[in-house]
Order: sequence, then structure tokens, then C-alpha cells
Amino acid sequence: MPRRARFCLAGLPQHIIQRGNNRQVSFFTEEDYRFYIDCLSESKRKYGCLVHAYVLMTNHVHLLASANEVDGLSRMMQHLGRSFVRYINGTYRRTGTLWEGRFKASLVDSEQYYMRCCHYIENNPVRAGMVRHPAEHAWSSYRFHASGDEDRLVSAHEMYQRLGSTPEERQRHYRESFRNELAEPALQEIRDTVNRGWPLGRERFKDEIAGALQRITRPPKRGRPRRESGENPGRENSGQGNIS
Repeated sequence: MPRRARFCLAGLPQHIIQRGNNRQVSFFTEEDYRFYIDCLSESKRKYGCLVHAYVLMTNHVHLLASANEVDGLSRMMQHLGRSFVRYINGTYRRTGTLWEGRFKASLVDSEQYYMRCCHYIENNPVRAGMVRHPAEHAWSSYRFHASGDEDRLVSAHEMYQRLGSTPEERQRHYRESFRNELAEPALQEIRDTVNRGWPLGRERFKDEIAGALQRITRPPKRGRPRRESGENPGRENSGQGNIS
């Protein structure tokens, strides 16, 4: 079965996940994390991309990024993958693949879902039990957003800029948004959309993407069609066969 093409539009953020093959470790030392950041910095500049949020876990990576060109993020990830795999294989005298096939990606509705997606990404180490607070994890964009720490990877998104008129105000509002974890339905929606490749956002956002790309932007409904009101559930419509 052919792979479904990703939903890509220039300028819109995408939530990207790349996992280690068979969920095996992808980063073994601090130097590996630093090298990955170096590679990502080079790749995003090379292909006109912006990274708005990220977290590097031991066996996978989350990015929230956008590109000036439709294929910019795909080219960035290909370049990044080749460079990093070459480094890992050479450093640890291994061969073969490092990542689990192609990366997964989901277009994100900036107006309603951007900040929610940042929260999901940067709080990943807390949900995984690695740290008690996202600020304790060295390899994420949280401290850029919440404390103003320098981070050469991150370009502040418009939705972050709207949090306040000064850096201090934006940072304070951002920290406050992390007081509570996202509700389980919100977490599951983000997981489902990125793993299955569907856009994450309002119904209007999905309709706009469908119109722009001339593609279906929602998973097909399962199960039998609902009966029309007034239809007798105890018998078939007389004189008519089932329509398939």
C-alpha cells in the first residue's frame, strides 16, 4: 500500500516526531545531544526552516517547526537524519538504521492548538518520569520560553509573542500555563493526529487545509451508517434492497 503523502503548507507549524528504530536509544552521551543540535541548526538554516519548540528524549525527538517552502521540513529532516546517523555509526562503530522509518508529522492550528502543542512537547520528560519539572531537562526549548535563556535553535512564534508586551510578561504567562498538565483528551488528540498524520486543529482549520490541498483531512468514520430519524430499527425498508 502506498504511503499517504504528508499535509504540508508553507508557513504553518508542524509537530514532528522521529523515533529510534524499535524504540531503541538514539542518544548515548551529552555529546550526542550537542551534535544533534548542531546538525539541526545547520539543516534548518540550509532549508529555510524555523524551530519553535523541541525536546530531545533518549529514544525520540519532538519538534514544532515551520518552513518557507512546502518541502522545506522534509528536506531539513532528511539532511539532519543523514548527518546524525553518520555521526552515531562512526562514533559507536555500528551499522544500519538509527531511526524508525520516516518521521511523523501533523500540521498544527496556530490559533487554538499551538500553545497546547508546545506544552505537550516540553512536558514530555515530566510525563516520562525523567524529571519533576520541565526546566530540569536540559534538551528542550522550555527554558527559552519560560526564563528567556538563549537557545540558538529556537525562533519565537507569533503565538508566543502574543503572551505579553515584554519578555518578562511572556515568560510569566508561559510558566503559568504549565501549572497543570494537559487533560487526557487533549493529550490523546495530539498523539493520534501526529501518529496518523492528520492535521491538529479546529474543524474550520481542517476545512481550510482540505480546500487548499484538495484532500480529505479527517480519518474515515467507522461502523454502520446511523439510521435516519423515524426509521424503524426492527425491519428493513419494504420493497428496497440494502445499498452498499
